[in-house]
Amino acid sequence: MSPALAALAARAGILPRYVDLTGATHETGSATAQALLAAMGLPAITEAEAAQTLAALQAAEAARPLPDWIVVEAGIAPVLHPRHAGEWHLTLEDGTCHAGRAEDTLTLPPLPLGLHDLTIAGQRMTLLSAPPRLPLPPRGWGVTVPLYGLRDAETGGLGDYADLCAVVAGIGALGAGFVGINPIHAGFPGDLQAISPYSPSSRRRFSAAHLACPGEAATPSGKLVDYAPAIAARLTCLRAAFAAIGPGERATLAGFRAAEGADLDRFALHQALSDRFGPYWSDWPEAYRAPDTPEVRTFAADNPDAIAFHAWLQFRAEGQLADIRAAGRDAGMAHGLYLDLAVGTHPAGAETWADPGLFARGATLGAPPDPFAPQGQNWSLAPMIPQALAARGFRPLAEILRAQLRHAGLLRIDHILGFERAFWVPADGPGAYVAMPKPALLAVARIEAARAGAVIVGEDLGVIPEGLQADLAASGILGCRLAMFDPHPENWPEAVLASFGTHDLPPFEGWRQGADIGWHARLGHVAAERVADMHRHRQDAAADLARRAGGADVDALNRYLGATPARLVALQIEDMLGATEQANLPGTVDSHPNWRRRIGPGPAALVQHEAVLRAARAMDQSGRRGRGDA
Repeated sequence: MSPALAALAARAGILPRYVDLTGATHETGSATAQALLAAMGLPAITEAEAAQTLAALQAAEAARPLPDWIVVEAGIAPVLHPRHAGEWHLTLEDGTCHAGRAEDTLTLPPLPLGLHDLTIAGQRMTLLSAPPRLPLPPRGWGVTVPLYGLRDAETGGLGDYADLCAVVAGIGALGAGFVGINPIHAGFPGDLQAISPYSPSSRRRFSAAHLACPGEAATPSGKLVDYAPAIAARLTCLRAAFAAIGPGERATLAGFRAAEGADLDRFALHQALSDRFGPYWSDWPEAYRAPDTPEVRTFAADNPDAIAFHAWLQFRAEGQLADIRAAGRDAGMAHGLYLDLAVGTHPAGAETWADPGLFARGATLGAPPDPFAPQGQNWSLAPMIPQALAARGFRPLAEILRAQLRHAGLLRIDHILGFERAFWVPADGPGAYVAMPKPALLAVARIEAARAGAVIVGEDLGVIPEGLQADLAASGILGCRLAMFDPHPENWPEAVLASFGTHDLPPFEGWRQGADIGWHARLGHVAAERVADMHRHRQDAAADLARRAGGADVDALNRYLGATPARLVALQIEDMLGATEQANLPGTVDSHPNWRRRIGPGPAALVQHEAVLRAARAMDQSGRRGRGDA
């Protein structure tokens, strides 16, 4: 790599090399660096162009009296040391202003929790005023369920927020502290194949596909959710309900839209355009692929009711999620809803359309090669450009977290390894890691969790960067531990959420039987000659777990998990009910029925199921309490 290109890549955070799971070192080549720089909006096709871009960045940095951002402790008066003197202006989140003149030392007043703007000599920076550490929750437990699969086959259709509300109330009455689900971000109802909750259109808004709509037509569909008729029936019901709303609800909706502001209106505009041109804006006519064109403004003026409908869907989603939170609170749950934040957003969804300068173009998030995916993984998710995020004062991330924490007392951040470094994959060629502003991202998580009185769980599984888990623990962010892979839970730290597996792994009974091995063998993911050996290893692992747990059944497993040092334990409903098939098989799209399996009993029967009652007793006997006053 040429000197200017190497220096520019380093300044942009592109790491020069990484070591994969096999121990092999991968150097970042010039083509990869140039492609990732271009995705960040930093031209570097030639050495001269790279040198020019680098010089511009260096000049901009030299002009700044202070860095783009600084993390400070909330409630403490920060002392800063600007590189040169100048007038300063401080604007707090609540609009309060302070001003003065800075010399070589600048002492500010104690700062409240939040993201605050400081301007010195015309240069703006962000002060992230955060608590140094979040408090750990008391020892508790909860249940994870698939929202889409909560209805029994006879009822059919897609699980909705009313189903979830019933489950939260019932599980809470058994002493659980939370009920966890996969992400409920806004998706692509116009693409009935786009059902993965981890590839959202917008993480700031919520899924309309799970809205409860009284009077919806029944769509029985057997053991697997049939999304096409289920979503069609739901949208038909919702459109009829919107057409029937009266003046009072329209006035309430207007108030909601005014409070949510331009962000909601832009999202609703995107959804209305999707109804007209298709789910993905990259396929729209050129004039509509950006939010501020004359054609888009004309469309908005001509279609106010279409836009109001999508704003109303969000209004209804917020209301139904608030009902779920209230149900958890009434049941005495310590946390209530346990939501999941996807690691990224779809490159052609509402988030990237509404804020194009924030996201990389021409690169997506993924993972480097490993023994299971020798070519690496491309998750087809758009990464936020770290420099653009910093320039925006990290507010886009704060707003996403705040939206989730409005309804959740517990939030899981998927692949929190991306707070340290994210693997970017260019459109053509190998990928590389991009360093992220970890202290700022952790500070934002602490700020928003402290505002909400919530607990954050970081999914720290996989190839973990050195020091990240220590930083999570120092922030009071819980890590994850899986009994499926860790034979020594007695050594787990307290600051974790423990479970047997995840939605990407087989449930307990399926793991014991090797159901996942069978799937991988049938799909050609593993060589035929390895299958028998894999089954033998699995039998040995299952026998070892049975010895350690004092039994081979799920009740012994639950007691085993309950006895671990982990502050929180998540019991999967599939484990309790003896399911053998997993919710999602990584590396598949259509060859495995991902995100479609029903759990069996409906909400009313589920909370009275003997297996669920036994699990609650096991947690109680282990000394775990899910009550908020525990």
